[in-house]
Amino acid sequence: MQREWSARADAAEDAVITRHIRRVWGMPGTALAVVAWPAVRRERVFVHWHYWWQAILINTTVDACERDPTAKRRRRLMRLIRGHRIRNISGWTNSYYDDMAWLGLALERAQRMQLIDNRKALATLEAQLFDAWSPDAGGGIPWRKHSDFFNTPANGPAALMLARAGRLWRAQAMADWIDATLRDPDTGLIFDGIRADGTIERNFYSYCQGAVLSLETELAVRMGDPRHRERVYRLVDAVDERLTKGGVIRGGGGGDGGLFNGLLARYLALVALMLPGDEPADKRARQLSAQLVLGSAEAAWENRLQVEGQPLFGKDWSVPAQLPGLGAGIATFSGGSVRSSDIAERDFSVQLSGWLLTEAAYLVSAAGYPRRR
Repeated sequence: MQREWSARADAAEDAVITRHIRRVWGMPGTALAVVAWPAVRRERVFVHWHYWWQAILINTTVDACERDPTAKRRRRLMRLIRGHRIRNISGWTNSYYDDMAWLGLALERAQRMQLIDNRKALATLEAQLFDAWSPDAGGGIPWRKHSDFFNTPANGPAALMLARAGRLWRAQAMADWIDATLRDPDTGLIFDGIRADGTIERNFYSYCQGAVLSLETELAVRMGDPRHRERVYRLVDAVDERLTKGGVIRGGGGGDGGLFNGLLARYLALVALMLPGDEPADKRARQLSAQLVLGSAEAAWENRLQVEGQPLFGKDWSVPAQLPGLGAGIATFSGGSVRSSDIAERDFSVQLSGWLLTEAAYLVSAAGYPRRR
């Protein structure tokens, strides 16, 4: 099973490279992903590029480097990091704290696991995230600069990055704020966010659950406080009950939403591999997390299309993928978010999510977890 998922992850990686990876404006030593396939001209020349999608691409490339280390993969990783910096033009930062947190997580893993020196970038991003903490204004850290909206997609990955940087007391304070402020007592799931006037945005997004699972698991490992493990138990159960059907993560979409389920799968795999403890509840959370990853990955693989011998993943892993074309409406950027193409499979986020999912399935299969029953 481990070899099977490695081969499938290879195929997903090759599809992304073939359809999406290009030099930035033809510059040697750079790479980024074209944000759609088939792409229109403004996408091919990186007028649209979507900072946080590229950050997740860097992190998924680290996954591939760890699964099967090669000099070619490591060179590609370095080109992607360089391409991100060049296309961002102004430096490593932008106005969105969630974007910067996802990039920080990717660069930290590239440095720690592949020895690529990102110290200056990480220091810059860490300072941005640390200084954004705003308890007097109702947070948390805001979604973006000069905003009164404090959300899980910013606070979850930012706290995880700060934990990995050794700022455990701040990371724990952020985890406690999320649990106290954004956990729904009825479902156990994590709300999207809260405004300074106390208005809660009550949407449940799958990647919000993944971000909190990763944070609480990291703190359980590093801090040893049982409250972090207990939060993981509760949230894994809530995800299983509310966000899956038949052992497969439900729904999906395009635009930014194309990455949501892939990120939940990534961090369910982290729970399966890293959650400490030998109590029955620890073992159950690890096992259930692994089964959700494998069940989702098998469904996504079964429902893929094969286009010129390479996989094309669906927006919803439980139903057959659709073939996109240039005639379909293209994704648009509005209000700080990327809206889906008419056929969501066109969006790079959907295909990257499929690759991310196969890498997560490889990790849990390599750890000895069996196929779903």
